[in-house]
Parts: sequence; C-alpha cells; structure tokens
Amino acid sequence: MADSLANWLALREPADLSARDAASESLSELQLLLRALCHGAHRARSIRVLDLATGTGSNFRYLAARLDHNQEWLLVDHDPVLLTEASVHIAAWGATHNYRVSADGSRIVLEAEGSVISAETRCLDLGALEASADIFAGRDLVTASALLDLVSDRWLRLLAAHCRENNAAALFSLSYNGMFRCTPIEPEDRLILQLFNQHQARDKGLGGRAAGPEAVNCAQRAFGAVGYELRRRQSNWLLRPEQRELQHELISGWAEAAIEVAPEAGETSRSWLLRRLEHVRIGRSHVIVGHDDLLASPSWAPVGSRKL
Repeated sequence: MADSLANWLALREPADLSARDAASESLSELQLLLRALCHGAHRARSIRVLDLATGTGSNFRYLAARLDHNQEWLLVDHDPVLLTEASVHIAAWGATHNYRVSADGSRIVLEAEGSVISAETRCLDLGALEASADIFAGRDLVTASALLDLVSDRWLRLLAAHCRENNAAALFSLSYNGMFRCTPIEPEDRLILQLFNQHQARDKGLGGRAAGPEAVNCAQRAFGAVGYELRRRQSNWLLRPEQRELQHELISGWAEAAIEVAPEAGETSRSWLLRRLEHVRIGRSHVIVGHDDLLASPSWAPVGSRKL
C-alpha cells in the first residue's frame, strides 16, 4: 500500500507544483506574515514549521525553497515507510540545491552559506489530534498539502484551536473542492462527479465523516471562529493530453469510487471509464480538477489586510 501511495504522490507532484505556482500570491503573503512573526527586536530567528501528512515530503520541498529564512521543520505522517522516503528525497533535494547534508537519526540538517534548514520526522496517527497538542507547540506555521478534504469538520475545528493556542499561521494547499471537468464531454460526467463527491465524504479515519468537497469552507469557518483572517485562492490542476499516466490513474480512481458508492450503476460507470480512457490513449483528453489553497493568518500579526 505504501509503495502504491508513494508512486501516486510522485505521479501527481508535477501537477501539484504547476497548480501551486499559479496560486503564488498566497505564498508572497505568507512570506510577509512569517517575517512579522519571526523577526524580533535584534535579529530574525528560524521559522518553525509543522507539516501534517508529509507523505514523501513534497510540501517541504516546495516551501523550503521559497521561504527566505532559516527553518526548523517537524514532518508528521502515520506511515513510517513514507517518512523514510521523505528523508531520502529531502537529502537528495538538499544536495541538488547545494546544501551540505547531514543526518542524525530522524533529523536531517541542510546547511549552506548563511542558511540552515533542519527537518525532523515523526510517525503519528493524525486521527487522534486531541492527543497530539505537543506537535503544535512553538510553531510559527502549520501547513499541509492535499489533506483537508480527507479530514472531518470536527478535526478542522481542533486544528484551528491548536493553531490559535500557539499563534501559528496556517497554509493548506491543494484541497479538492468538488469540481472536475473533462473534455471531450461524456454524458455521464455529471453522474460520476456526484458519486465521487459522495465517496469523498466517507470516513477516511481522520476524525469522522470527511469534509470532502466542503473542506475549505469548513476550514474557513473553523479558523474564522478563532479570529483568523483568511485568504483563499484556486490552485486547479490543468492536465494536458500528454499527461496520460496521471489522467489514467485519476479517471480510473473516479470510476472505482463511483462503483463503490453505486454498485447498481456499475455498468454505466465502466462504460464511462472505457470511453474516457480512450480519449486519454489517443491524446485528446483535457482534465481540470478543482483545488483551493487557504492561508489563515493570526489577525494580530501586523501584515496588512487579508480578509476575504
């Protein structure tokens, strides 16, 4: 299972990077916010970052390259195999970016002229967020990628409370928002979308029934309720015909989910799948998948107006 998940994470990473770059204004706002939070009277200290559901470390690799501070990361995931892969990828990323790389147990240190980034991994069941308050202690930023649609509304309210208690900013990227659109159009597209969205709302083991397509709306309510200012931006996947392997996996997953939810419509779903995969095979398939990024900023941080 870990191998297949790692393969999926590697397959989707280029699409994730393109989508995040298109929503880069949120990153600029985050940089300003972190400067305000981390610069003391005499000198800037390191940014302390918590990355939830790290996987193989894609979120670290994206943000670490773009945050112009020394950084101390805690990378948390429930899967020790994925965390091991994350450490390997981070070490390789550091070497590629001309850092001196050293490792001490679960901690990797990347050093370059005037810059130090450390990353510690920790295996933890994020479903039990009530018992995990210590991971938030002292954090300036709590972040995650492609996570919020898997967690419950209650989990999001606990997350917001932990962030508020520690005055931490939050950046959540690539949360599925309930939309996908394929061309050429097939008559069952709307049905498959509805069934997939129902599947997304099932319990994923993270605090109860998943927020699914409503995840970012739920997160906005949760962080707004504890006094945070919010900025939301689209970070859609725009998949081209040449991205055949990713499209194939994505469309197959949609059909599988639809059949799970509505076995009585299995023949319809399988017929849709065959036609969709033929579009992919002959190089005429375009797919848009809706994602949103959410930046939640402590309203007491002096960075200017960020309200929606």
